[in-house]
Amino acid sequence: MDRTLLPGKPYPLGATPTSKGTNFAIYSENATAVSVCFFDENGRQTDCVSLHERTAFIWHGLVRNIGPGQRYGYRVEGPWEPENGLRFNPNKLLVDPYAKAITGEVDWKAPIFPYDVTTGNDLTRDDRDSAAGVPKAVVIDAHFDWSDDCPPDIPLADSVIYEMHVRGFSKLNPAVPKKLRGTYAGLACAPSIEYLQKLGVTAVELLPVHHFIDEGHLLDRGLRDYWGYNSLGYFAPMSRYSSSGDTGEQVREFKKMVKALHKAGIEVILDVVYNHTCEGNRMGPMLSMKGIDNTTYYRQVPHDPRYYMDFTGTGNTLNVMHPQVLKLVMDSLRYWVTEMHVDGFRFDLASTLARELHAVSKLSSFFDTIHQDPTIADVKLIAEPWDVGEGGYQVGNFPVLWAEWNGRYRDTVRRFWKGDSGLLSDFAYRLTGSSDLYQMDGRKPYASINFVTAHDGFTLCDLVSYNEKHNEANGEKNGDGANDNNAWNMGAEGPTDDPAINSLRERQMRNFLATLILSQGVPMVCGGDEFARTQNGNNNAYCQDNELTWFDWKLTPARQRLLEFTSKLIHLRLDHPNLHRRKFFQDRVIHGSLVRDIAWFNTDGNELADESWNENWARALALMLNGRTLAITDEDGHPIIDDSFLILVNAAAEGVEFTLPPAPAERSWKQVLDTENIEDPFAAPEILGEKVIVGGRAMRVFCDREP
Repeated sequence: MDRTLLPGKPYPLGATPTSKGTNFAIYSENATAVSVCFFDENGRQTDCVSLHERTAFIWHGLVRNIGPGQRYGYRVEGPWEPENGLRFNPNKLLVDPYAKAITGEVDWKAPIFPYDVTTGNDLTRDDRDSAAGVPKAVVIDAHFDWSDDCPPDIPLADSVIYEMHVRGFSKLNPAVPKKLRGTYAGLACAPSIEYLQKLGVTAVELLPVHHFIDEGHLLDRGLRDYWGYNSLGYFAPMSRYSSSGDTGEQVREFKKMVKALHKAGIEVILDVVYNHTCEGNRMGPMLSMKGIDNTTYYRQVPHDPRYYMDFTGTGNTLNVMHPQVLKLVMDSLRYWVTEMHVDGFRFDLASTLARELHAVSKLSSFFDTIHQDPTIADVKLIAEPWDVGEGGYQVGNFPVLWAEWNGRYRDTVRRFWKGDSGLLSDFAYRLTGSSDLYQMDGRKPYASINFVTAHDGFTLCDLVSYNEKHNEANGEKNGDGANDNNAWNMGAEGPTDDPAINSLRERQMRNFLATLILSQGVPMVCGGDEFARTQNGNNNAYCQDNELTWFDWKLTPARQRLLEFTSKLIHLRLDHPNLHRRKFFQDRVIHGSLVRDIAWFNTDGNELADESWNENWARALALMLNGRTLAITDEDGHPIIDDSFLILVNAAAEGVEFTLPPAPAERSWKQVLDTENIEDPFAAPEILGEKVIVGGRAMRVFCDREP
């Protein structure tokens, strides 16, 4: 077959099919030669074409008779000088960093390492061909009919986020067709979407779907990477989650999933991992950027470039300070917005991306580029505001366009409901949007992404059921994972037939969910917490792609009860703008009178005195949200008035009597929630006196109504 090479174009990077063939373009500053090689469906190399054109360090050429579906990879020549950070090895096949689809698995028994593994000396080059053990990039047909796609465009202030795993969510769901379970199509099918709609969430936040690989040491133990924080390709959807094929079909299936979720009014947020790749440190494999131009794509130790800077705990750190690497990240983000129609991103270990020479900086080129880009600045941007490097914990310090996973919220709410002392003031800040973290830099309450649990750590059920982590199944002698403090030392770990313990655990889960969903800011529910999903005490299930992490859809009466509780809570929040305000609380003048947005009360019904906030013994308080002071208007410019809410919280082990303060505007209080009531927590007593009892470790919520 004629493989005539034409000069082609340096842009766009990657493989772009045209009427004449496919244009290939790849960036490498230090390479001396670049070839693109083609493979058949059996993994055999059929041809290899040298790219002679080089424009601004981009090697490019248009190869005739190459179209969608073609498997390919690169071989890159250049200096082998590991002591200077240069690790070129043309015997190692390399995945295109701009590949839109990737097929095949890594074979760790193949010679995928660039050095002599028999001696462990990374300075000695290994010249064996790695192609048989390396995944292949695929040329794709990007056409897709988006004609009637309408992104929900839900304001972040009105959002309820559901963190979930594409595979784990539907893998065991009997309502999903068997062929589709654990795939993009499984998430897009009617039973899955109907469940999410009934639950009430407005967005799914998907654990990483960028194509990733399984680490060799996990495969040796019969495990594999489940979470997906081991990226190989920043443009390619993970082929493992495709029910229709892996030579481009995964791209179309992902797009169909997004379109179906949008039609249901649900946004799609991606958890993205731009801080590191799967190639590890100097002892890691050579699969892509390490062999394309190591010193361009990764950060080396100053004055000793043989070694890598590691702010992520994974062996390497992407060199976002380099203009081309920053372009790679931005091109990837724009691709997922413009071509795949996603609605936002959660950035894993985002502090790493903001590091300049060493320190995390608000003035970094990454933030500057994000802010001036009209495509990216218009979608939801959520930071995990920490990394493992010095000074990496940056909760509250990201720029104005950014929301953040609020680690302070998680820690405070857990400790408060556990019964720890001295938390009244901090708990109040977390309930009301964390103004101490986000108000002074121009941000709003919705900058705080509130969560109690996430994929990393205990599930909610395990949080109230286990005193210690139980990660034995990971094969690391329970030495992995954080020493995650449990939320309530129950004395008995794990499942128990003791109805008293089970009742208390269920109440504690309701307390956490009610606190999370009724707090100002944006709630993020960890998928499965709504029906008490358990991982049997494993708080680091990153390698458990099995029944331990997959959602168990066989719901007991108690689990069904918690699911209905969560759904009602979410709908209560969404129905009341007073429960998800767009501005921080402040007093204001209405019709000439000073009106309070918010008020705090003691159990005696009097407003909380300043000195009471610091009383170590205090574990109960009341919060009143005035619904007549929202300071927002409807489409016609009329002020929006909502119900007021009174939230009574008691984290002590014993019940506490509260005197109810008067409701605003001479209205009366009506109970809408009591977390102590197992059978019907939303039941309203027919007669409500001036005093009420809030049970031990419980919450009661009231709203006002016309007299």
